[in-house]
Amino acid sequence: MDAEQRLAVIQRGVVREMARYDREFTIDGAVVRGPGTTAVAIREHAGEGGGSGHVDLGFVLRLGSADAPVVWDCAAGLGTTETEKLDSAVRMWAGTTAAAVVELLDHRGRYGDHRRIAELPGWHAVQGPATVFGFQSERLTGWLGEHELLPALAPALAPELTDPRLNGVKLFFGGRAGDEVAEVRVNGTVCPAASRALGALDWPRAERFCWARLFVLLTAEGGTLAAVRTAEAEPPAVATAEPARAEVDARTVRRGRLSRWWQARRAGQ
Repeated sequence: MDAEQRLAVIQRGVVREMARYDREFTIDGAVVRGPGTTAVAIREHAGEGGGSGHVDLGFVLRLGSADAPVVWDCAAGLGTTETEKLDSAVRMWAGTTAAAVVELLDHRGRYGDHRRIAELPGWHAVQGPATVFGFQSERLTGWLGEHELLPALAPALAPELTDPRLNGVKLFFGGRAGDEVAEVRVNGTVCPAASRALGALDWPRAERFCWARLFVLLTAEGGTLAAVRTAEAEPPAVATAEPARAEVDARTVRRGRLSRWWQARRAGQ
């Protein structure tokens, strides 16, 4: 499968998955346009020549504005063919990252949770669903339902929140005993201190592989939040512009406020 074919598979997946949030997206060249000035941009995954099932997707809030933030994220999918892997990766992105962005715009608690965290003063947090996948996932799912991660990671995260408008934080952790991974990315860049803090938490290490993935948006309190939320209501950009930058059965747990984990959709539904 060449780059053009991969792009087509990913774009069709974005259109399909965003329709689950009652958002109509249409393919327009290199981007997939949504309501107002929103769009999803796709770029070739760095260092991959195809077949890996990795996708790099950027949720654009103001298409055509070079100064507007773009929420970039990388997701990986599983399957027996490249198409299956790419479709799986788009579903994983949509169920976690896109859900958080849609909730930021929608602001009604339908797709995630909102909270102000004492350990991160001045920031408004929007948490999308946490997805747990792999073998024997019940223990990790249960642990997530009983723990809030942002307060524990706040000391390491705070210095990394360098964009006063909007910051995307991805947490990916799990594996199996003796073969673990704990990674925190802020605006697409690995944060070593926060990753170490995540790895030091007492989440269950099982004998078989199991992982968790979640995405949080942190936006500065005040005018920025209100401005971001108007993106879907604004007239579409006249011309397409390049943005500034550039997982599988899922189970989630649901619990109050930020520690409430919304039910993720199963693949193919």
